[in-house]
Amino acid sequence: MTAAPDPVTLAVLENRFRALVEEMGEALLRTATSQILNSSRDFSIALCDPQGRLVAQADHIPVHVGAMPFAAAAVLNAFGDTLRQGDTFLLNDPWHGGSHLPDLTIVQPVLAAGALQFLCVVRAHQSDIGGATHGGYNPAATEIWQEGIRIPPIRLGEGDALREDLVTMLALNTRIPRDFRGDLMAMWGAARLGARRLETLLAQHGAAPLQASVRAILDLAEAHARRIIAGWRDGEWIGEAVLDDDGHGATDVTIRARVTKRGDSVTVDLRESDPQTRGFVNSSWPNTVSAARMALAYLLDPEVAKNDGAFRPLTVLAEEGTVVRAAEGAAVTLCTSHCSNEIVEAIVKALAAACPDRIMGGWGRRFRVAITGADPRRADRRFVWHLFHARPGGGGHSRGDGWSCAGEWHSAGGLKFGSIEMAEARFPLFFARHEFRPGSAGEGTHRGGLGAELELRIETAGPARANTAGDGVRHGAAGMLGGRDGAPHHYSLVHPDGTSRDLRTKESGVALGPGDVLLVRSGGGGGWGPPEARDPAARAADVAEGLL
Repeated sequence: MTAAPDPVTLAVLENRFRALVEEMGEALLRTATSQILNSSRDFSIALCDPQGRLVAQADHIPVHVGAMPFAAAAVLNAFGDTLRQGDTFLLNDPWHGGSHLPDLTIVQPVLAAGALQFLCVVRAHQSDIGGATHGGYNPAATEIWQEGIRIPPIRLGEGDALREDLVTMLALNTRIPRDFRGDLMAMWGAARLGARRLETLLAQHGAAPLQASVRAILDLAEAHARRIIAGWRDGEWIGEAVLDDDGHGATDVTIRARVTKRGDSVTVDLRESDPQTRGFVNSSWPNTVSAARMALAYLLDPEVAKNDGAFRPLTVLAEEGTVVRAAEGAAVTLCTSHCSNEIVEAIVKALAAACPDRIMGGWGRRFRVAITGADPRRADRRFVWHLFHARPGGGGHSRGDGWSCAGEWHSAGGLKFGSIEMAEARFPLFFARHEFRPGSAGEGTHRGGLGAELELRIETAGPARANTAGDGVRHGAAGMLGGRDGAPHHYSLVHPDGTSRDLRTKESGVALGPGDVLLVRSGGGGGWGPPEARDPAARAADVAEGLL
């Protein structure tokens, strides 16, 4: 086996890998068609080794990246020794390497010296993936076949060209084929760019030395993570987090994490979580593992490389048939938001006694709205718009207050709400107000970040429809170590005649008309530490700025 290079060369190569995946992300951002990718950035990039292990990731969506090695493994299992240079593979099925159906994943192998060397993995959320309702989330679904088209690992292209018959078939199964095609081409372009950069790197260093470097980089990350974990208190604790409902009658769906820390290892046992539900809050296994990896990553030092090595100290256990490991065929589309947020929250709660200075208050929950209709400026073109604005607040922590409007735990600021002016230019919407929501943050020694208030007027040509997908109108983001919970969400629909009604987090077929207003009040983050210990000057500043 080839020896690893010196530490300086290892540091250079680790940064080269990181720069490579970041460049792939920039290419995808600049070439994607849909607002969900080129504005809200709902995509992630990863680099895996020949065994499907995570080598490098860019700072995109954490819940994506922790699950992407499952996609690499699924392609390796399905195609094995038949991988060729120039091949392109695609999948989205949660029981074949995916997390949920809206997240398409492209895998591009890179070969040298007659053998597989790397896999470029690109995951991107689609504006629509077919199914019973627009936008990729079907609150009425009770099985996966109602959620969209399922794609096991398929060879989408070979010889540096895609199969047009497959692309046409896939696009035909979506409501906005133009966006689907454009986004798929952007994903493919990003994957091919990564492959070209790796070919250059392989030519510079050689296949064997580069693979030896990858092994050393992963081992170093493992050692770094274990040193940190070893400094935490040993013990076993239980943390719980609760979902409002599943949209089909089940309420207070509970995630239970029994977390054991011994020496330099952590075991997360989720087998005591509630049974799977009829609704789409169930989690696929790749998504659950990713959520647990997120929770660990948030408690490590920022300098720890978030690769396969960093996650080796973690063991995750779950029982099939529970909400955290649903049996094949269950509805799971909401899982990348909920119950992934609750898995993270339960684990962090459990570890609060082990490493209190690293714990943070809960981050706000997702409450998404997708609108479809006709734009009077482009009446011949249907649109699907996803609400990414009015993000909830992040949690407070030992060093300070939470970030306002930072988003949910599963994205940790990676999802952006984008330019209001650009949204108004591209869609029949008018943002009358978009500002902080006073009093939404959970109080604490360090308070949570604030949520937002949004007044959004619909300006479609004739009737439109909306569906909602999310959680958090009953249970706000959890306070930690004596901190208070953040305020829950409160969304309402106001008609031009002044009548209104509250929106539920899991609704389909919501009728919208021109002039209707969505009044969004998003939740704040949880507080950290007892509120009575807060610096009086910080509280006075909050009062002066109108945040309370």
